[in-house]
Amino acid sequence: MNGVEIHKNIIDRAIEYIAPLHAARRMRARAMMAVTGAYIGASKTRRSTKEWKTSTGDADADIINDLATLRERSRDLARNAPIAAGAISTCLTNVVGSGLKLQSRIDRSILRLSDDKADAWEAQAEREFRLWAESRECDRSRQMNFNAIQEVVFRQVLENGEIFVLFPRIEREGSPHTLKIQLIEADRVCNESNAQNTETLVEGIEKDENGAPRQYHILNQHPGSLVIGKGKYTWTKVPAFGAKTALPNVIHLYRMLRPGQSRGVPYLAPVIETLKQLDRYTEAEIMAAVISGMFTVFIKTEKGEFPGMEIAGLGQETGAKTSDTDLKLAAGAIVALNKGEDITSANPTRPNSAFEPFVSAILEQIGAALEIPYEIIIRHFSSSYSASRAALLEGWRFFRGRRFWLDANFCQPVYEVFLWDAIAAGRLSAPGYFNDYVIRKAYSGALWQGDAPGYIDPAKDIDAAEKRMTLGISTLDAETTLITGGDMEKNVPRIKQEIKILNDAGMRHPAQGKTEPPALPTGKEKQNNNDNEEVQQ
Repeated sequence: MNGVEIHKNIIDRAIEYIAPLHAARRMRARAMMAVTGAYIGASKTRRSTKEWKTSTGDADADIINDLATLRERSRDLARNAPIAAGAISTCLTNVVGSGLKLQSRIDRSILRLSDDKADAWEAQAEREFRLWAESRECDRSRQMNFNAIQEVVFRQVLENGEIFVLFPRIEREGSPHTLKIQLIEADRVCNESNAQNTETLVEGIEKDENGAPRQYHILNQHPGSLVIGKGKYTWTKVPAFGAKTALPNVIHLYRMLRPGQSRGVPYLAPVIETLKQLDRYTEAEIMAAVISGMFTVFIKTEKGEFPGMEIAGLGQETGAKTSDTDLKLAAGAIVALNKGEDITSANPTRPNSAFEPFVSAILEQIGAALEIPYEIIIRHFSSSYSASRAALLEGWRFFRGRRFWLDANFCQPVYEVFLWDAIAAGRLSAPGYFNDYVIRKAYSGALWQGDAPGYIDPAKDIDAAEKRMTLGISTLDAETTLITGGDMEKNVPRIKQEIKILNDAGMRHPAQGKTEPPALPTGKEKQNNNDNEEVQQ
């Protein structure tokens, strides 16, 4: 069959000798399997799979045609569906939180700097970056500081699948830095005049022969804007990298899922239909419960009127008639029926006892697709300590991975562009920075520290941290970062200052352990100390 040769084995020959008809069917089935393969999932003849429509396109072919609709539905769910809005907010809170903070970590061995000089340079670089990042001057529109920009950037990646970041230079009075951040929503990057995609131009992204971005075609405003600026749409072509500096002019922030993928896919894309259906089901259950709670009395009369309608307190719809055009159910309503009229009602039997377990089962599947445990999605931990802690740890793996992705693909590139401008302007001194790529990277080293994960029982986690340090499998710096999100190196000077203040007051700082503070000098001792100081002078 189609050039496939089937060899008979001993069992085939035995069956052929005993039951020739059955043997013929067996050989025909084996030939069919040889042609179609051994995977049932690839079968196109089984009832469960023959209607399964699939695509053989590349990444862009599978994504581009659906991308606009995916964005629209994702944004609608984020606005109107509680579970979708909660999932995105949970990601934002745990990944970005109050914002990722810079900790300069230069390579001291390559730069050949002593610890004192390296510490001083790192502190100066952090101060300079805070001066820029903590004010709204870092934003082109003067509306956000860098922490707020991080939140908007990550939200856009979740809702739209991507965002574009530009670095215009704008001089403003009172601001020492000209570098600004401009955010471009994904819809604005598109082919000019809706031109067809080509091998080198895909949805507004122009590529070179290696598939690397060459320039971005950016619409002057959002295509869904209420007002068309200056009466027409125009496109600006922004080079991906600077011609002289090779610094990025544009950061295209999205998660690449397949090789050759040009645009990003919304975070909710795999569960859009499920979320919408669940939202509709929830609304239907709420409405059924509301209707079930309506107690309406129907009274039959000769003329369809009831003389006691004017009695107050009988309900919201007392005085209703069957001839009314706005007749509706209401709590405690009384409706008069004409002679011969009757009412037939259906009992919705709500609340539905199966609602919660069914929704929980669906949410578990949604959580699996979004990599967020069910307990975290609904923000309810009703299981044991071990189960709840396992859910938090599993969720934290996902959040930590997304945080590393955000700092590597957004925060660090922004810092490197800032550092270039600051050094070029003479605000930071970095010998060899512009001449040697290795030295430039050595000066650009940094950590981005975010909020610490939450804990169910902090005491147990602190005990575990102490044991890890005792065994030598962790450090005080690592545990400080994990438990509080702080920086051990910055804590030490502050702790020393607190110890001195408390000791001078005759109190003991917790960091001193069980060591008693030095005793305060008595009046006589103070006088002796003063006499000694006078003699020395």
